[in-house]
Amino acid sequence: MNNATTSHIEKLGVVAIGRNEGERLIRCLDSLKQHLPDTVPIIYVDSGSTDHSVAEAQARNVSVIELDMSIPFTGARARNAGLNHLMQQHPQTQYVQFIDGDCELLDQWVESAIASLRASPELAVVFGRLHERFPEASPYNQLADIEWDVPVGEATACGGISLMRTAPVTTLGGFNESMICGEEPELCIRLRRQGWKLRRIDTDMAIHDMDMHHFSQWWKRSVRGGWAVAEGAAMYGSAPENYMRHESISGWIWGAALPLVALGAVVPTHGLTIGLFAVYGLLLLKIFKYRQALKADTQQAFLYALFCTISKVPQAIGQGKYWLNRWQQKPATLIEYKQ
Repeated sequence: MNNATTSHIEKLGVVAIGRNEGERLIRCLDSLKQHLPDTVPIIYVDSGSTDHSVAEAQARNVSVIELDMSIPFTGARARNAGLNHLMQQHPQTQYVQFIDGDCELLDQWVESAIASLRASPELAVVFGRLHERFPEASPYNQLADIEWDVPVGEATACGGISLMRTAPVTTLGGFNESMICGEEPELCIRLRRQGWKLRRIDTDMAIHDMDMHHFSQWWKRSVRGGWAVAEGAAMYGSAPENYMRHESISGWIWGAALPLVALGAVVPTHGLTIGLFAVYGLLLLKIFKYRQALKADTQQAFLYALFCTISKVPQAIGQGKYWLNRWQQKPATLIEYKQ
Protein backbone atom coordinates (compact mmCIF):
# COMPACT_ATOMS: atom_id res chain seq x y z
CA MET A 1 0.00 0.00 0.00
CA ASN A 2 1.66 3.25 -1.13
CA ASN A 3 1.44 6.58 0.69
CA ALA A 4 -1.19 8.02 -1.66
CA THR A 5 -3.41 5.00 -1.18
CA THR A 6 -2.95 5.13 2.57
CA SER A 7 -3.92 8.81 2.71
CA HIS A 8 -7.24 8.10 1.03
CA ILE A 9 -7.95 5.02 3.12
CA GLU A 10 -7.43 7.14 6.22
CA LYS A 11 -10.57 9.04 5.16
CA LEU A 12 -12.45 5.77 5.69
CA GLY A 13 -14.46 4.52 8.63
CA VAL A 14 -16.03 1.11 9.17
CA VAL A 15 -19.40 0.20 10.63
CA ALA A 16 -19.86 -3.47 11.52
CA ILE A 17 -23.14 -4.78 12.89
CA GLY A 18 -24.01 -8.08 14.49
CA ARG A 19 -25.87 -10.17 17.02
CA ASN A 20 -24.54 -13.40 18.50
CA GLU A 21 -22.13 -13.99 15.61
CA GLY A 22 -19.51 -15.71 17.79
CA GLU A 23 -16.47 -16.89 15.84
CA ARG A 24 -17.77 -15.21 12.71
CA LEU A 25 -17.54 -11.80 14.37
CA ILE A 26 -14.00 -12.56 15.50
CA ARG A 27 -13.03 -13.34 11.89
CA CYS A 28 -14.79 -10.17 10.76
CA LEU A 29 -13.02 -7.87 13.19
CA ASP A 30 -9.65 -9.56 12.71
CA SER A 31 -9.93 -9.11 8.94
CA LEU A 32 -10.61 -5.40 9.41
CA LYS A 33 -7.61 -5.04 11.71
CA GLN A 34 -5.44 -6.99 9.30
CA HIS A 35 -6.32 -5.16 6.09
CA LEU A 36 -6.80 -1.59 7.30
CA PRO A 37 -4.41 0.94 8.86
CA ASP A 38 -4.68 1.35 12.63
CA THR A 39 -5.89 4.91 12.09
CA VAL A 40 -9.13 3.77 10.44
CA PRO A 41 -11.94 3.94 13.04
CA ILE A 42 -14.00 0.76 13.41
CA ILE A 43 -17.43 0.93 15.03
CA TYR A 44 -19.17 -2.27 16.09
CA VAL A 45 -22.91 -2.00 16.76
CA ASP A 46 -24.29 -4.87 18.81
CA SER A 47 -27.98 -5.76 18.77
CA GLY A 48 -28.44 -7.49 22.10
CA SER A 49 -25.89 -10.30 21.84
CA THR A 50 -25.91 -12.87 24.62
CA ASP A 51 -22.56 -14.39 23.63
CA HIS A 52 -19.12 -12.78 23.97
CA SER A 53 -19.45 -10.49 20.94
CA VAL A 54 -19.12 -7.23 22.87
CA ALA A 55 -16.12 -8.45 24.87
CA GLU A 56 -14.37 -9.72 21.72
CA ALA A 57 -14.85 -6.35 20.02
CA GLN A 58 -13.60 -4.44 23.05
CA ALA A 59 -10.56 -6.71 23.28
CA ARG A 60 -9.63 -5.57 19.77
CA ASN A 61 -9.90 -1.87 20.65
CA VAL A 62 -13.02 -1.50 18.52
CA SER A 63 -15.55 1.16 19.50
CA VAL A 64 -18.71 -0.63 20.63
CA ILE A 65 -22.27 0.64 20.61
CA GLU A 66 -24.82 -1.51 22.41
CA LEU A 67 -28.31 -0.74 21.18
CA ASP A 68 -31.12 -0.08 23.63
CA MET A 69 -32.92 -3.43 23.97
CA SER A 70 -36.27 -1.74 24.66
CA ILE A 71 -36.44 -0.63 21.02
CA PRO A 72 -36.85 -3.33 18.31
CA PHE A 73 -33.60 -4.21 16.55
CA THR A 74 -33.21 -3.73 12.80
CA GLY A 75 -30.22 -3.66 10.50
CA ALA A 76 -31.15 -0.13 9.46
CA ARG A 77 -31.17 1.09 13.05
CA ALA A 78 -27.81 -0.54 13.75
CA ARG A 79 -26.14 0.89 10.66
CA ASN A 80 -27.48 4.37 11.35
CA ALA A 81 -26.29 4.22 14.96
CA GLY A 82 -22.82 3.25 13.78
CA LEU A 83 -22.70 5.86 11.04
CA ASN A 84 -23.93 8.64 13.33
CA HIS A 85 -21.32 7.76 15.94
CA LEU A 86 -18.62 7.59 13.28
CA MET A 87 -19.45 11.04 11.93
CA GLN A 88 -19.70 12.57 15.39
CA GLN A 89 -16.33 11.23 16.49
CA HIS A 90 -14.59 11.47 13.10
CA PRO A 91 -16.32 14.22 11.08
CA GLN A 92 -13.57 14.16 8.46
CA THR A 93 -14.64 10.68 7.32
CA GLN A 94 -15.48 10.66 3.61
CA TYR A 95 -16.12 6.95 3.06
CA VAL A 96 -17.80 4.27 5.13
CA GLN A 97 -17.48 0.53 4.74
CA PHE A 98 -20.58 -1.25 6.00
CA ILE A 99 -20.08 -4.89 6.90
CA ASP A 100 -22.10 -7.53 8.71
CA GLY A 101 -20.58 -9.49 11.57
CA ASP A 102 -20.80 -12.76 9.65
CA CYS A 103 -18.50 -11.46 6.90
CA GLU A 104 -14.74 -11.30 6.50
CA LEU A 105 -13.31 -8.38 4.51
CA LEU A 106 -10.78 -9.36 1.85
CA ASP A 107 -7.40 -7.83 1.14
CA GLN A 108 -7.24 -5.11 -1.55
CA TRP A 109 -11.01 -4.56 -1.52
CA VAL A 110 -10.94 -1.17 0.17
CA GLU A 111 -8.17 0.14 -2.08
CA SER A 112 -10.10 -0.88 -5.21
CA ALA A 113 -13.38 0.51 -3.91
CA ILE A 114 -12.00 3.91 -2.93
CA ALA A 115 -10.10 4.13 -6.22
CA SER A 116 -13.39 3.57 -8.06
CA LEU A 117 -15.14 6.29 -6.08
CA ARG A 118 -12.30 8.75 -6.65
CA ALA A 119 -12.25 8.00 -10.38
CA SER A 120 -16.03 8.48 -10.74
CA PRO A 121 -17.40 11.46 -8.78
CA GLU A 122 -20.96 10.44 -9.65
CA LEU A 123 -20.64 7.18 -7.71
CA ALA A 124 -22.09 7.03 -4.21
CA VAL A 125 -21.84 3.28 -3.65
CA VAL A 126 -19.53 0.52 -4.79
CA PHE A 127 -19.62 -3.16 -3.95
CA GLY A 128 -17.78 -6.23 -5.15
CA ARG A 129 -18.07 -10.00 -5.23
CA LEU A 130 -19.31 -11.55 -2.02
CA HIS A 131 -18.40 -15.23 -1.64
CA GLU A 132 -19.87 -17.87 0.62
CA ARG A 133 -17.33 -19.43 2.98
CA PHE A 134 -18.68 -22.97 2.58
CA PRO A 135 -20.92 -23.09 -0.50
CA GLU A 136 -20.58 -26.86 -0.68
CA ALA A 137 -21.81 -27.37 2.91
CA SER A 138 -25.50 -27.12 2.03
CA PRO A 139 -27.74 -26.27 -0.92
CA TYR A 140 -28.79 -23.12 0.94
CA ASN A 141 -25.20 -21.89 1.19
CA GLN A 142 -24.76 -22.60 -2.50
CA LEU A 143 -27.92 -20.66 -3.34
CA ALA A 144 -26.56 -17.69 -1.40
CA ASP A 145 -23.27 -17.86 -3.29
CA ILE A 146 -25.22 -17.74 -6.56
CA GLU A 147 -27.30 -14.85 -5.23
CA TRP A 148 -24.20 -12.80 -4.36
CA ASP A 149 -22.77 -13.07 -7.89
CA VAL A 150 -24.49 -10.06 -9.44
CA PRO A 151 -23.34 -8.63 -12.80
CA VAL A 152 -20.39 -6.26 -12.91
CA GLY A 153 -21.29 -2.70 -13.88
CA GLU A 154 -23.83 -0.05 -12.98
CA ALA A 155 -26.36 -1.32 -10.45
CA THR A 156 -29.69 -0.19 -9.07
CA ALA A 157 -29.20 -1.57 -5.56
CA CYS A 158 -26.67 -3.08 -3.20
CA GLY A 159 -26.71 -5.34 -0.17
CA GLY A 160 -25.54 -4.77 3.37
CA ILE A 161 -21.84 -5.07 2.52
CA SER A 162 -20.75 -2.04 0.50
CA LEU A 163 -18.55 1.05 0.57
CA MET A 164 -20.33 4.41 0.40
CA ARG A 165 -19.61 8.10 0.37
CA THR A 166 -20.69 9.48 3.72
CA ALA A 167 -21.91 12.87 2.43
CA PRO A 168 -24.87 11.73 0.30
CA VAL A 169 -25.86 9.02 2.76
CA THR A 170 -25.93 11.34 5.75
CA THR A 171 -27.67 14.06 3.74
CA LEU A 172 -30.51 11.63 3.06
CA GLY A 173 -30.73 10.62 6.72
CA GLY A 174 -29.18 7.19 6.29
CA PHE A 175 -31.22 4.00 6.24
CA ASN A 176 -34.97 3.85 6.76
CA GLU A 177 -35.31 2.55 10.31
CA SER A 178 -38.96 1.63 9.87
CA MET A 179 -37.92 -1.24 7.58
CA ILE A 180 -37.07 -4.67 9.02
CA CYS A 181 -35.45 -5.79 5.74
CA GLY A 182 -34.72 -4.40 2.29
CA GLU A 183 -33.41 -1.13 3.71
CA GLU A 184 -30.29 -1.12 1.49
CA PRO A 185 -32.14 -1.08 -1.87
CA GLU A 186 -34.50 1.56 -0.46
CA LEU A 187 -31.57 3.85 0.37
CA CYS A 188 -30.18 3.18 -3.10
CA ILE A 189 -33.43 4.34 -4.70
CA ARG A 190 -33.24 7.61 -2.79
CA LEU A 191 -29.60 8.05 -3.78
CA ARG A 192 -30.37 7.43 -7.45
CA ARG A 193 -33.22 9.93 -7.31
CA GLN A 194 -30.63 12.51 -6.26
CA GLY A 195 -28.54 11.70 -9.33
CA TRP A 196 -26.03 9.37 -7.65
CA LYS A 197 -24.96 6.07 -9.18
CA LEU A 198 -23.98 2.65 -7.86
CA ARG A 199 -21.54 0.16 -9.31
CA ARG A 200 -20.60 -3.45 -8.79
CA ILE A 201 -16.87 -3.60 -9.50
CA ASP A 202 -14.93 -6.66 -10.59
CA THR A 203 -13.12 -7.21 -7.29
CA ASP A 204 -13.55 -9.77 -4.52
CA MET A 205 -15.01 -7.94 -1.54
CA ALA A 206 -15.74 -10.26 1.36
CA ILE A 207 -16.49 -13.79 2.51
CA HIS A 208 -19.93 -14.42 3.98
CA ASP A 209 -20.73 -17.29 6.31
CA MET A 210 -24.39 -18.15 5.76
CA ASP A 211 -24.08 -21.32 7.86
CA MET A 212 -27.57 -22.45 6.80
CA HIS A 213 -28.31 -26.15 6.95
CA HIS A 214 -32.06 -26.52 7.43
CA PHE A 215 -34.99 -26.10 5.07
CA SER A 216 -36.89 -24.28 7.81
CA GLN A 217 -34.20 -21.57 7.93
CA TRP A 218 -34.36 -21.13 4.17
CA TRP A 219 -38.17 -20.95 4.35
CA LYS A 220 -38.08 -18.19 6.98
CA ARG A 221 -35.52 -16.26 4.94
CA SER A 222 -37.83 -16.54 1.93
CA VAL A 223 -40.77 -15.30 4.00
CA ARG A 224 -38.63 -12.32 4.97
CA GLY A 225 -37.83 -11.81 1.31
CA GLY A 226 -41.56 -11.74 0.56
CA TRP A 227 -42.02 -9.03 3.18
CA ALA A 228 -39.26 -6.99 1.51
CA VAL A 229 -40.93 -7.46 -1.88
CA ALA A 230 -44.31 -6.28 -0.56
CA GLU A 231 -42.90 -3.28 1.28
CA GLY A 232 -40.69 -2.30 -1.63
CA ALA A 233 -43.62 -2.47 -4.05
CA ALA A 234 -45.80 -0.49 -1.64
CA MET A 235 -43.20 2.28 -1.42
CA TYR A 236 -41.83 2.44 -4.96
CA GLY A 237 -43.92 0.07 -7.09
CA SER A 238 -45.35 2.76 -9.32
CA ALA A 239 -43.59 4.44 -12.24
CA PRO A 240 -40.86 5.40 -12.79
CA GLU A 241 -39.24 2.95 -10.36
CA ASN A 242 -41.70 0.05 -10.67
CA TYR A 243 -39.62 -1.39 -7.85
CA MET A 244 -40.57 -4.98 -6.92
CA ARG A 245 -43.76 -4.67 -8.94
CA HIS A 246 -43.05 -7.71 -11.10
CA GLU A 247 -41.78 -9.72 -8.14
CA SER A 248 -44.90 -8.87 -6.13
CA ILE A 249 -47.30 -9.92 -8.89
CA SER A 250 -45.30 -13.10 -9.48
CA GLY A 251 -45.44 -13.96 -5.78
CA TRP A 252 -49.21 -13.52 -5.61
CA ILE A 253 -49.84 -15.59 -8.74
CA TRP A 254 -47.41 -18.47 -8.22
CA GLY A 255 -47.33 -18.51 -4.44
CA ALA A 256 -50.98 -17.88 -3.60
CA ALA A 257 -53.52 -17.73 -6.43
CA LEU A 258 -52.49 -20.85 -8.35
CA PRO A 259 -52.14 -23.22 -5.37
CA LEU A 260 -55.35 -21.91 -3.78
CA VAL A 261 -57.33 -22.42 -6.98
CA ALA A 262 -55.80 -25.85 -7.55
CA LEU A 263 -56.56 -27.06 -4.03
CA GLY A 264 -59.80 -25.16 -3.51
CA ALA A 265 -61.46 -26.64 -6.57
CA VAL A 266 -60.33 -30.23 -6.01
CA VAL A 267 -63.76 -31.48 -4.92
CA PRO A 268 -65.99 -29.80 -7.53
CA THR A 269 -63.59 -30.75 -10.34
CA HIS A 270 -63.06 -34.28 -9.01
CA GLY A 271 -59.36 -33.62 -8.61
CA LEU A 272 -58.73 -32.25 -12.09
CA THR A 273 -57.32 -28.95 -10.77
CA ILE A 274 -54.42 -30.82 -9.20
CA GLY A 275 -53.06 -30.89 -12.72
CA LEU A 276 -52.50 -27.14 -12.46
CA PHE A 277 -49.42 -27.86 -10.38
CA ALA A 278 -47.76 -29.14 -13.55
CA VAL A 279 -47.53 -25.50 -14.63
CA TYR A 280 -44.80 -25.05 -12.02
CA GLY A 281 -42.63 -27.22 -14.23
CA LEU A 282 -42.82 -24.53 -16.91
CA LEU A 283 -41.72 -21.89 -14.40
CA LEU A 284 -38.84 -24.08 -13.28
CA LEU A 285 -37.77 -24.63 -16.89
CA LYS A 286 -37.90 -20.90 -17.62
CA ILE A 287 -35.68 -20.07 -14.65
CA PHE A 288 -33.35 -22.98 -15.47
CA LYS A 289 -32.80 -21.67 -19.01
CA TYR A 290 -32.28 -18.15 -17.67
CA ARG A 291 -29.48 -19.35 -15.38
CA GLN A 292 -27.90 -21.39 -18.15
CA ALA A 293 -27.86 -18.28 -20.34
CA LEU A 294 -25.78 -16.68 -17.58
CA LYS A 295 -23.22 -19.49 -17.99
CA ALA A 296 -24.23 -21.38 -14.84
CA ASP A 297 -23.50 -25.11 -14.95
CA THR A 298 -26.39 -27.56 -15.10
CA GLN A 299 -26.34 -28.43 -11.39
CA GLN A 300 -26.30 -24.80 -10.28
CA ALA A 301 -28.96 -23.80 -12.78
CA PHE A 302 -31.30 -26.59 -11.65
CA LEU A 303 -30.73 -25.90 -7.95
CA TYR A 304 -31.45 -22.22 -8.43
CA ALA A 305 -34.54 -22.88 -10.56
CA LEU A 306 -35.93 -25.46 -8.13
CA PHE A 307 -35.66 -23.26 -5.06
CA CYS A 308 -36.82 -20.13 -6.88
CA THR A 309 -39.95 -22.04 -7.86
CA ILE A 310 -40.54 -23.36 -4.33
CA SER A 311 -39.84 -19.91 -2.86
CA LYS A 312 -42.96 -18.46 -4.44
CA VAL A 313 -45.04 -19.91 -1.59
CA PRO A 314 -43.07 -18.49 1.38
CA GLN A 315 -42.69 -15.27 -0.60
CA ALA A 316 -46.47 -14.97 -0.88
CA ILE A 317 -46.75 -15.69 2.85
CA GLY A 318 -44.29 -12.88 3.54
CA GLN A 319 -46.23 -10.52 1.29
CA GLY A 320 -49.42 -11.45 3.11
CA LYS A 321 -47.76 -10.87 6.49
CA TYR A 322 -46.69 -7.40 5.42
CA TRP A 323 -50.14 -6.34 4.23
CA LEU A 324 -51.89 -7.88 7.25
CA ASN A 325 -49.45 -6.12 9.56
CA ARG A 326 -50.04 -2.85 7.74
CA TRP A 327 -53.84 -3.26 7.86
CA GLN A 328 -53.65 -3.95 11.60
CA GLN A 329 -51.32 -0.95 11.99
CA LYS A 330 -48.84 -2.98 13.99
CA PRO A 331 -45.13 -2.13 14.21
CA ALA A 332 -42.95 -4.42 12.12
CA THR A 333 -40.78 -6.96 13.95
CA LEU A 334 -37.77 -8.88 12.68
CA ILE A 335 -38.29 -12.14 10.81
CA GLU A 336 -35.27 -14.09 12.03
CA TYR A 337 -33.98 -17.19 10.30
CA LYS A 338 -30.63 -17.74 12.00
CA GLN A 339 -30.43 -20.27 14.80
